[in-house]
Amino acid sequence: MLFGGLPYLLLFLSTALSLVHGPPPARRLLTTLGLAAVAAGWILATYTLPTGRRSRQPYGTVRTAVYFAGLLALSAALMARDQVFMLFAATGFLQALVLLPTVWALVSVAATSFVVNTVPDGFPRPTTGAVVGYLAAIAFQTVVIGWINLLSSRLNEQHQRRKRTVAELRSALTENAGLHAQLITQAREAGVLDERQRMAGEIHDTLAQGLAGIIRQLEAAEHAEGDRQMWRRHLVAAKDLARDSLAEARRSVQALRPEQLESRTLPDALESLVEGWSQEREPKVAFATNGTAIPLHAELEATLYRVAQEALANIAKHARASKVGITLSYMEDVVVLDVLDDGVGFDPVAAEAEAGTSGGHGLGLVAMRRRLGRVAGTLDIESARGEGTAISAAVPAIPQEAGA
Repeated sequence: MLFGGLPYLLLFLSTALSLVHGPPPARRLLTTLGLAAVAAGWILATYTLPTGRRSRQPYGTVRTAVYFAGLLALSAALMARDQVFMLFAATGFLQALVLLPTVWALVSVAATSFVVNTVPDGFPRPTTGAVVGYLAAIAFQTVVIGWINLLSSRLNEQHQRRKRTVAELRSALTENAGLHAQLITQAREAGVLDERQRMAGEIHDTLAQGLAGIIRQLEAAEHAEGDRQMWRRHLVAAKDLARDSLAEARRSVQALRPEQLESRTLPDALESLVEGWSQEREPKVAFATNGTAIPLHAELEATLYRVAQEALANIAKHARASKVGITLSYMEDVVVLDVLDDGVGFDPVAAEAEAGTSGGHGLGLVAMRRRLGRVAGTLDIESARGEGTAISAAVPAIPQEAGA
């Protein structure tokens, strides 16, 4: 807005100073005001209206050159009447390198310098010193003003590029957060189907078979009414099957959503898990949190919690470790859960292959990787026999509000 109004401002100031400097005769005054009005009309018709709101943007070399030619002619006519209009002529210096290509711009600056140095006092006397001084003044103005305007123009271009880059980065970050949230939503929907399939498989593999076994034991007990010892044995077996089925039902329900996360943050829930695990067995588990903890999308927190549960369960069953450590690290783009032990170790490839063909009971290594895959996470396992195990689970750091 200021750049577009600059010619009008300088024209107004020059006209006002001309009137204050010494009111000319009425006829001369009318001529000066008439020329000022023509200059304002020329600027409006050849610059303001064609550029609209983009006053700092080039709008065609030829059209801009025509604008500058008329501007210099009117500046020269006004300067011939009063040297104070040299201020208005400076418009050519200020606008040339912004609106014209470099070569044309330097020509316009030189032309403006010629007008400014020639109109007030005329051409120099025909002496070597006067001519050299005259040409040197024009050349000096052209180089210095041209260089300053060119530098300003380049700085403005860099500023505009930085603004566009920042805007594009902000847009990309916003879009990225939206895509992550969409991915989590789709993963949650896919996870619901997977959980249904898992529950169906567990009902078939455990609960249904347990109930069928109870029925068989009760039926056998009916046929053994005459043999009290046999009757009691079938009844005890039925009770044991009922207890096992109840335990399986509870385990299946717990696998859906960690109750510990309903009222705790993820670090607190993991710390509680570690404390409970350490109270029941050796070794004690060291737990630490790095970075600034933030509430994550619910699916992400549940996934990391389940990975920690399964990792500790595997350590308890197989590792025979003397040291166990869990670290939860909040980074800029990801949240990483590391579980390390100094146990007997194992072959990860062979273990996952075996888990993948074992009927799908429990989470297991394959289930851990599958869970993380649903939320765009990754699972890295480093282990070898006799060298302990390191499990690293990483998920995108999508805050809770992004998935709301």
